[in-house]
Amino acid sequence: MRIVRRPGAFVCGIDAAMDVIGGKWKVLILWALNEKTCRFGELRRAVPGVTEKVLSSQLRELEDDGIVHREVFAEVPPRVEYSLTPLGFSLNAALEPLGEWGRDHIHRGGDEGTDTATAAATVTATATATVTATVTAAASA
Repeated sequence: MRIVRRPGAFVCGIDAAMDVIGGKWKVLILWALNEKTCRFGELRRAVPGVTEKVLSSQLRELEDDGIVHREVFAEVPPRVEYSLTPLGFSLNAALEPLGEWGRDHIHRGGDEGTDTATAAATVTATATATVTATVTAAASA
């Protein structure tokens, strides 16, 4: 089982959120599960490039953190489905401003202008507040 750090060990809300979503594939797993409940093979296809070992490990970590629900069906052959918990959906909602910033950055072609800096500061402040509120709510639950 994964060792979860104490809430007091985090420097800030972003630190606590990054502890949950840190890892190359976790955000992409969250995005795929936001669309629909998936079996392991479906997730592997939805997140190209991830190995079975890493996908399994990151799903286990997300399950330990209460972000992902794993349901095992007593069937032959065995069937396992992964879905987001309410906490997982709230985390995806907190990540939406970050996704918007990424889409805007891609469409701008990386131009660094005053408008970009202002928009980035606004999105960063919004994302920070949203993630901090989500992590605080999760910690108190």
